[in-house]
Amino acid sequence: MDSIPKKLYHIHRFDSRSGLELYLSGKEDMVFGEDFLKFPMMNLHYVFSRGFICGNLLIDFSIGAFIHHLYSASNIFQDMIIMKFNEKCSMEVRRWHGDRTGAFSWTHTKTSVEELEGKSDETQDKELNLKASIKHIVTCNLEEENLAHPLVLPLADCVISAVLLDVISKDEEDYMRNLEKASNLLKIGGHLILFGLLNTTYMTAGADRFHMMKYDESFVRSALSKLGFVIDYCAVQRRRNVSDLVDYSHVIFIAAHKEK
Repeated sequence: MDSIPKKLYHIHRFDSRSGLELYLSGKEDMVFGEDFLKFPMMNLHYVFSRGFICGNLLIDFSIGAFIHHLYSASNIFQDMIIMKFNEKCSMEVRRWHGDRTGAFSWTHTKTSVEELEGKSDETQDKELNLKASIKHIVTCNLEEENLAHPLVLPLADCVISAVLLDVISKDEEDYMRNLEKASNLLKIGGHLILFGLLNTTYMTAGADRFHMMKYDESFVRSALSKLGFVIDYCAVQRRRNVSDLVDYSHVIFIAAHKEK
């Protein structure tokens, strides 16, 4: 695997639809359901139902074009801003948000939402509620200190970053810089939620293999502490599938509040 050149997510062309089909679809042969669908949805439902995360504005700062992780957040946050570093990913989310022809279907997440919230009779409205909460879908530039330049965004009460730091960071120093940029989107006292893949070096989308930064749980805990975060909740799950599309060992979920 190391002999195959790896592309960079935010520089080279990332096939957003292939990413959805490979890792997040409802197909019977899609092997990542436990790790990429159920695990983040279960943990997001848990932390949002506990009541310690609240506010009005959430910024989502995640890889690809997925939205299923935001269902539980829409129970709390009236306003959401989705930030993407790839125009194809932005277009994919806009296609779903606007009910356009060819939009990726998220109906396979219905059962998970019903099981988690016990509201099967209201599940049909959850997608509408989520769409109503999403006010802006913004394509950003990682090279800018203000990621949304030239827009100036209000500070958020909560920021979710799913796997994005893993693919845009070349090394530990780069991860710290990117984590700080995510932190700068957040109010003091606000919450940062990270979902990541541990001990990963690559992921596949379409015909391409993309770089992923290899790190472990102790590294991300230390990184958060150095930037003034206190971890409120952490869950780690050993990989539940066999596939050569991506080489992670565990999935990790962390919710932390910003003290300074």
